[in-house]
Amino acid sequence: MEQPNVDEPIFLISAAAELAGMHAQTLRQYDRLGLVVPRRRPGGGRRYSLRDVVTLREIQRLSQDEGINLAGIARILDLSKRVDWLEREVERLRPRADVGSRIFTSGPTGKVVIVERGQRGRRDEGRSMVVWRGRSQ
Repeated sequence: MEQPNVDEPIFLISAAAELAGMHAQTLRQYDRLGLVVPRRRPGGGRRYSLRDVVTLREIQRLSQDEGINLAGIARILDLSKRVDWLEREVERLRPRADVGSRIFTSGPTGKVVIVERGQRGRRDEGRSMVVWRGRSQ
């Protein structure tokens, strides 16, 4: 069975407000402040995704249970998005950091360049190739 798309904008503002346990006017305010910005229909109506509803509930928790103001919540949400992006970037780059797959070449100026396994360095990157195996344990 296919997993639902949590980013699909399917909820009207009234349904999203009910699911989040908030008043619709609060959602409009959060939209104006940029905390949760729903997608818009051609007529201008807001449509919220399941991810938006989860974020609204987190905002409510941070505000009511933790006593954090909206500016602090905005910063937390921004940093959380940044952490998510950085984690995806680490996973994307992890194969390049694999000790067994790193090959370096040095250029005429001494600059060290990583060359992907199975690839050749450009002529202007130098001619000497070294396979770094790291420390044996």
